[in-house]
Amino acid sequence: MQPFTTVSGSAAPLLASNIDTDVIMPKQFLKGIDRQGLDRGLFFDLRFMESGEPNLQFILNQPTWSDAAFLVVGPNFGCGSSREHAVWGLKQVGIRALIGSSFAGIFYDNCQRNGVLAIQLDEAQVKRVAEVVSVAATARISVNLPQQTIELADGSVIAFEIDELRKQSLLLGLDAIGTTLQRAEQIRAFEARHLTENPWL
Repeated sequence: MQPFTTVSGSAAPLLASNIDTDVIMPKQFLKGIDRQGLDRGLFFDLRFMESGEPNLQFILNQPTWSDAAFLVVGPNFGCGSSREHAVWGLKQVGIRALIGSSFAGIFYDNCQRNGVLAIQLDEAQVKRVAEVVSVAATARISVNLPQQTIELADGSVIAFEIDELRKQSLLLGLDAIGTTLQRAEQIRAFEARHLTENPWL
């Protein structure tokens, strides 16, 4: 995975509550045997009209936010089914972090496992960030994971909390397997010791 240290880019506000994984990645894009093409499926029913033309009212189709690195989202983002494709799609369009007040549990874990930083703030802070980034002139922010801060275009800084293990995994670009392999020598030593103590196994 790509390590996450300090990332700057535009942040798109998408503040509806309870946006579920079927909205993030509709079921018709789950048929492939690999992860290809999920960028096309991301928010498909919001991004495109029935005619197939882009919906120019949707935030990610507007010039300032078309290459957004961040989404500022409403409460309970990622609820619904546990499809990991939703996070894969976010990554494929270049989303590096989500900023919201709450995330569905499985979705939150899927973000961590795939290198997408999910930042939890209180509702007033989310509203503040959304207000600033909703204006094209101040849409760019910078997220500093080592310092655990978000810097807005007006110069204000918002601190956030994150579990230390999640933080280190993101900083190093490690998924669950990579994190486990950091302890490969300890694992091999345990296996050898366990087999010596239990030779009948």
